Amino acid sequence: MDRYEKGKECIESIQNMSVEEIFKDLEDIAPDLSRFAIEFPYAEIYTRDEVDLKTRELCTVAALTTIGTIPQLKDHINAALNVGNEPSEIVEIIMQMSAYSGFPKAINGVVAAKEVFTEKGLL
Repeated sequence: MDRYEKGKECIESIQNMSVEEIFKDLEDIAPDLSRFAIEFPYAEIYTRDEVDLKTRELCTVAALTTIGTIPQLKDHINAALNVGNEPSEIVEIIMQMSAYSGFPKAINGVVAAKEVFTEKGLL
């Protein structure tokens, strides 16, 4: 299996949607960027055996909380739920980031989590 197919299989299983849906905003302007995002992190990183997907997604939620990228954070909160993390675990990790990235980013992260949990009927 080539890198694109391996990454596509991984991201679609985590996100529960097609890569076409996930990267629709890039299709007409930067289609290669979506290919890069599929081939590198999802084919080369997420598929490694050393760490399970639940842990990887919690780490990604933590990183995106500290960076403050809300659209991608919401995508990965959803992915974290899809791979078996509990809402309480996700909130706990976001709250922990207040010590490293400040309260505004942690609060924004919790609000993003609330939006995802509400959409999924988890609140």
